Amino acid sequence: MKRSLLAAALVTFAGAAWAETPTLTVYTYDSFVPDWGPGPLIETAFEETCGCDLVFVGAGDGAALLARLKLEGARTKADVVLGLDTSLIANAKATELFAPHTGVPSDLNLPVAWTDEVFLPYDWGYFAFVYDKTQMANAPTSFAELLESDVSIIIQDPRSSTPGLGLLLWVKEIYGDKAAEVWETLSPRIVTVTKGWSEAYGMFLEGEADMVLSYTTSPAYHLIAEEDDSKAAAVFDEGHYMQIEVAAKIAGTEHGQLADEFLEFMTQDAFQSIIPTTNWMYPAVLPENGLPEGFIAENEPEKALLFPIDGVESIRKEALAEWLSALSQ
Repeated sequence: MKRSLLAAALVTFAGAAWAETPTLTVYTYDSFVPDWGPGPLIETAFEETCGCDLVFVGAGDGAALLARLKLEGARTKADVVLGLDTSLIANAKATELFAPHTGVPSDLNLPVAWTDEVFLPYDWGYFAFVYDKTQMANAPTSFAELLESDVSIIIQDPRSSTPGLGLLLWVKEIYGDKAAEVWETLSPRIVTVTKGWSEAYGMFLEGEADMVLSYTTSPAYHLIAEEDDSKAAAVFDEGHYMQIEVAAKIAGTEHGQLADEFLEFMTQDAFQSIIPTTNWMYPAVLPENGLPEGFIAENEPEKALLFPIDGVESIRKEALAEWLSALSQ
């Protein structure tokens, strides 16, 4: 009888202890979550300090992530959202689902000043077209040259993918009112438009197109992880559009303090040192040991392009309409 009572007490105690362990749910994009992404390593590192259970939930690509949040509204189960970028911040703020962070770190290492009170950056990079040097000897060195070539490309849908949206803004920044003409010229050479980055890059690796929309840092993955130097990013004379990826806490979260702790942890070395060789982007704060050898390409973009965050929403709508019209013809 005593043994039965003791066993019951132990079960009750274990259940109470388990119930007291808070769960922090972080919505992010799909490529952040797998074993080869940063998610698992970050989960382990944060759980060592937080006394919590950190759960990453993949929700498609960045733009699809915002669409899911809009659908769920105040009912969302997310405590933190990680994976939106500068092209979506204004759109995200309009939902009124997000709360301010506790402060911008003084050691951010970004090409631009950061003053946003809601979203904090965790990495950044330049969009670029990646190609295989063994298959293409002379890659385009400008957007103008790409338009004049017969190079086949794979891109992502700007309605669901942040790289796809970045390409729209890239074209719009360079060509302005002539962006629609650019898409009409480029349209016949677009092999396919994928929902997200992973599908597009996978198709490129299978030889489905000459080039794929990705990042200037993508070749570093092949060089460092695979010891393969055959991939390169075409650097364009007109400059490259930047992406700064951000995170923020949900205003209605029941774990506000824990969410703040995660955002603070996100800009610390334990998080930032994981980013270069898992997410293959520049960390927002330079790691204590610097960037790994081979991470920075021999020729990097000399000109960074980026629309102001507070003005990008109207530009996005116009650029999307031009893109849809050109690709539907």
